[in-house]
Amino acid sequence: MRDPVLFAIPFFLLLLILEWTAARKLEHVEDSGGRPASGAYLTRDSWASISMGLVSIFTMGAWKFLALLGYAAIYTYLAPWHLPSNQWYTWVIAILGVDLLFYVYHRTAHRVRLIWATHQAHHSSQYFNFATALRQKWNNSGEILVWIPLPLLGIPPWMVFVSFSINLVYQFWIHTEHIGKLWRPIEFVFNTPSHHRVHHGMDQEYLDRNYGGILIIWDRLFGTFRAETFRPHYGLTKPVETFNIWKLQTREYAAIGRDVHAARGVRNKLGYVFGPPGWLPAGAARAGDQPPAYAPR
Repeated sequence: MRDPVLFAIPFFLLLLILEWTAARKLEHVEDSGGRPASGAYLTRDSWASISMGLVSIFTMGAWKFLALLGYAAIYTYLAPWHLPSNQWYTWVIAILGVDLLFYVYHRTAHRVRLIWATHQAHHSSQYFNFATALRQKWNNSGEILVWIPLPLLGIPPWMVFVSFSINLVYQFWIHTEHIGKLWRPIEFVFNTPSHHRVHHGMDQEYLDRNYGGILIIWDRLFGTFRAETFRPHYGLTKPVETFNIWKLQTREYAAIGRDVHAARGVRNKLGYVFGPPGWLPAGAARAGDQPPAYAPR
């Protein structure tokens, strides 16, 4: 139960404070395109991100407790064998398995609206910095379900949780504009700030790309990789004009409810729930739905 994320929190805060202090003069500075300056912080935006991160410590703990009960039963009664926790290859399988399944979950979260509703809060900031890394979701049910193959393969449940925490800790440092492209072999294998800036971009060329956690090779293998060629526009294609953390976490669920209520026919209702974000029935269009030209989704 010694979560590596808890041990990493002081380092998260130290890096966040250093970056925020360095960017304190950029809060109201915009680039030539009217976007926040590179590496900028907005105080209200950052506090919203930090607040969501603090709440997520408790919500994630609750989800992990529920998962522990299920994983223990799967590991004990269904796993055909039990991999030894004191062998290096078990750790390799656990860490690579978590990373691959994170890719699967992450890609699904961007393509299935109901799961996107749990994840969209992380993408809601128009800033990209270490504070944005803390803008975590409160509903981890999707990840809990996608990890089930690991205890079924005989990986001890506690190793599953530790491996996911390692994955989460790694992803903190890639949320920054202050690190450019790294040595080419590193960029080829690992997820880096350059790759993750693309993932947070709302530009048409960058949408739904670079889902990897620690490794970017999954994106290269499965055709979702996109190299960074220009500075992205960050945030959602339909910007969120609020810093209320409850609204940021629940707005998409409410939107799904409104769309399902107004839809005619079971097929259309299911489309609004399980279709990709922005899905519409054939020939339909939302009134006033005019996203920016660089994000036509």
